[in-house]
Amino acid sequence: MSDHDICEEIECAYSKEFPKMMFMDGLDSAIIGVAQVHGNPVVAYSTEKILEELILQGMGFDEAKEFISFSIMGDFVGEFTPLVIDDLF
Repeated sequence: MSDHDICEEIECAYSKEFPKMMFMDGLDSAIIGVAQVHGNPVVAYSTEKILEELILQGMGFDEAKEFISFSIMGDFVGEFTPLVIDDLF
């Protein structure tokens, strides 16, 4: 399944009932599924895959880790904020 396909599949399955689900721009390859948070479905992302994608987009390793820490992990934009699974431990 391509990155575009997984977004389409998620939108097809959830958008009618939950039209406010959010996706992170440019990080479709890091999607690992959908999780439930307080009864709402949210798109779930892999930290490891986000890191890989940011490096592919031109960031250095340390820059990408810092970006994840400050611009992604701590971000809350409402009840449908995507969930980031820390799989880098």
